[in-house]
Amino acid sequence: MRDLPLPTLPISEIRAPRRSLHERPDPAARAAHAARPKLEVVWARHEDEVLEAQRLRYQIFAEEMGARLSPPKGAPAGHDIDVFDPYCEHLLVRATTDGDERGPVIGTYRVLTPAAARRIGGLYSETEFDLTRLRHLRPRMVELGRSCVHPDHRSGGAILALWGALAEFMVRNGLDTMIGCASISMRDGGHVAASLWQQLRQTHLAPIELQVRPRLPLPVEELEHDLQVEAPALIKGYLRCGAKVLGAPAWDPDFNTADLPMLMRIQDLPAKYRRHFLGA
Repeated sequence: MRDLPLPTLPISEIRAPRRSLHERPDPAARAAHAARPKLEVVWARHEDEVLEAQRLRYQIFAEEMGARLSPPKGAPAGHDIDVFDPYCEHLLVRATTDGDERGPVIGTYRVLTPAAARRIGGLYSETEFDLTRLRHLRPRMVELGRSCVHPDHRSGGAILALWGALAEFMVRNGLDTMIGCASISMRDGGHVAASLWQQLRQTHLAPIELQVRPRLPLPVEELEHDLQVEAPALIKGYLRCGAKVLGAPAWDPDFNTADLPMLMRIQDLPAKYRRHFLGA
């Protein structure tokens, strides 16, 4: 087993808030709290940890969402693997209980740093969008991708734990911009995605100097695009944190999704999220 490069920063365990010294929870509540898994955020340090994340990704993207994956030759079955993975740092959330040495991976992000993007020759997002207008941001811009959370842990705690670790990572490494593709299911034929784009372009579109073009555009004008729809939870979370949509969605036929290009800068974090994630 080959060790991966050491993680760029240590992430401490996410713990529950302290209780009041005067509070006396009943024994049943105390037992239930003790049995509840704690969330631990870590950077993958070994290949077997990356494989755990890739197994979770396969479960979500292939088995749950029906994506048609094209892993490299020789890749193990039941894993979502692509050519970008060896160049990325992989952030994991584990659900641990008392006595567990290492709980299962229940959430993940992969992070492609500017240096790693130069080594592989570009970003995953560039396979879907022309990012020419973002050239000046690249020295301090990371790409986030392959985010997913196990269906048993989608109440919000796992994604908040991941975001807190990502914010620390950015600040500690002098990085200030995050980019990625936010996916919308096209199981309905793309009507929801087209309608959501029409809504967000009115409220959250980036200025023209930051806008990008899809290489395979979603044919919005051929779809119903005036439905009143609600953004998926992950996209709503990004928008609350100050993210902007960079342009019209691309169609990803392999994942059967419409992908919105999104950009978020640390400087645009609202004050309450800055306090929450950075203590600032």
